[in-house]
Amino acid sequence: MQKDGILFDLDGTLWDAAARVVESWNLTLRHFPEVGPITEAQMKGVMGKTLPKIGEALFTGVPVARAHEIVARCCDEENAYLERTGGTLYPGLEETLATLSARWPLYVVSNCQEGYIEAFYAAHGLGHYFAGSENAGHTGLPKWDNISLVARREGLSRVLYVGDTEMDCDAAHRAGVPFIHARYGFGRAPEADYTIDALAELPALVARIWA
Repeated sequence: MQKDGILFDLDGTLWDAAARVVESWNLTLRHFPEVGPITEAQMKGVMGKTLPKIGEALFTGVPVARAHEIVARCCDEENAYLERTGGTLYPGLEETLATLSARWPLYVVSNCQEGYIEAFYAAHGLGHYFAGSENAGHTGLPKWDNISLVARREGLSRVLYVGDTEMDCDAAHRAGVPFIHARYGFGRAPEADYTIDALAELPALVARIWA
């Protein structure tokens, strides 16, 4: 029996947690005087990268190993903070997830650390809409490999990946998966196969793609 699945990026696609992440990280960064506080603009500029790459981009004034150590410490404390505060959900998110999950299984595939997706679920009570997830912090794999991993593990015949950046688009295509660009998010994706300007457009678009 054919089984289709929709995979989602998280940051810039389902929620915008950049402001809360920056708050959390700046609390942690007080323990690292060799680097200064970061801004929301800086965070949005690196969200979607793997955590080591985020550290290297944000903390250029310290050795790479120290940058990795600092970003790991920030992430350790970030999950609990986000579970308490939540982020900003994009308009129509829960309604869209309810509509989609009634027809197709949904998954989150992100370059985040372990526990970050669970913090999103816990903060907003949305975990029951998703059949599973995968992240780079758990597997150590790039996003395209995690997309393929979820598709194989779940026995998905057809897959769509929804994300907001060119990196997401590249990952989907490297995994052999059509990409839907969430243009309301953090980035551009000129090579996207499909586009949406709001989450509410997604159910009708998926229905047309898989008609």
